[in-house]
Amino acid sequence: MEKGTGMLLIAGACMLVLLIGSIKNRMEWILNFGIRTVMGGIVICLINSMLKRWGIDCQVGLGPVSLLTSGTLGFSGVSLLYAVSAFHLL
Repeated sequence: MEKGTGMLLIAGACMLVLLIGSIKNRMEWILNFGIRTVMGGIVICLINSMLKRWGIDCQVGLGPVSLLTSGTLGFSGVSLLYAVSAFHLL
């Protein structure tokens, strides 16, 4: 085997290992994002119903931006959405 061919095989094997590792991390990130999005949507619905029952007019809608925020930032994103909503009431 020539030196150049051997180096190409080693480089190809390294790239394959890195690709498999990045796919695994990417799938884990996508699953984590999906779980946070669903949980954030549920929490927004629960908080909206509680605020409506208490007569407080500070509700957050369930749209793409709010779900993206809760999916990216988690429960702190939900808190941020309600803080922005409360700020607009002032």
